[in-house]
Amino acid sequence: MQITIKTSVGDLNGLHYHHFPGRPTIVFLHESLGCAELWRKFPEQLGSITNCNVLIYDRLGYGKSGPFKTTIRSIDYLEIEADILLEVLESCTIDDAILFGHSDGGSIALLFGAMYPSKALGIITEGAHIFFEEEGREGIRHSINAYANTDLKARLTKYHGDKTDNVFWIWANTCLSNSFGEWNIEHYMKKITCPVLVIQGEKDEYGTLKQVEGIISQVQGVATKLVLPDIKHTPHKEASEAVLETSKGFIVSVLSGNQPGHSEMVRP
Repeated sequence: MQITIKTSVGDLNGLHYHHFPGRPTIVFLHESLGCAELWRKFPEQLGSITNCNVLIYDRLGYGKSGPFKTTIRSIDYLEIEADILLEVLESCTIDDAILFGHSDGGSIALLFGAMYPSKALGIITEGAHIFFEEEGREGIRHSINAYANTDLKARLTKYHGDKTDNVFWIWANTCLSNSFGEWNIEHYMKKITCPVLVIQGEKDEYGTLKQVEGIISQVQGVATKLVLPDIKHTPHKEASEAVLETSKGFIVSVLSGNQPGHSEMVRP
């Protein structure tokens, strides 16, 4: 069901599927140009096969939530979003969250796990970033070209409406700024003690596998990775069956307390 989530930055749009009383809630955190609706059926599918409840929400400025309050971001904007996530969980009375974050959402999930270690049972990231890479900047330049010369803007407008230009340019301008070249959240990784599953496409256009290794090698909790050959930045769409299967196994192991050591999974 659609809900309104009260936070200090304003009301946020959310979707809350509470079909399994007494079971944990998987909280989905969208990417830089995403929103709740762009997850499509994936959250409900994962919730169904794990018997978990699901919460999806639009961060401020995205989807059906209100507009940004500024078009200029500070370099710590993801830490701020982690603080807002705490408000979201408290507003929805969720104290048993498993976080599933894509791209910026993945970085927010990791930051939240570090900043509020008792509040997350486990973390799944997909295309998350923990430090700046020039390869990511090149991917953004390609996106700017697509925004100007393809139907990308029209496709985003379907979800963000008259906020679309702000959604796109606050992302592109932030990541292309000189100051962002110094962006790095690796120092937070050692504070993450819950289990972590790191998913990335081998051909991700916004980051290399160094991001995966940086997360896996530095978190203190049990860490597992799924690297998908021939897959780009959206594994849950490009390889949904593999991501669903692996995420289900991870969630079952988290809830059972049966966690293996650091390991690697690679799909053919």
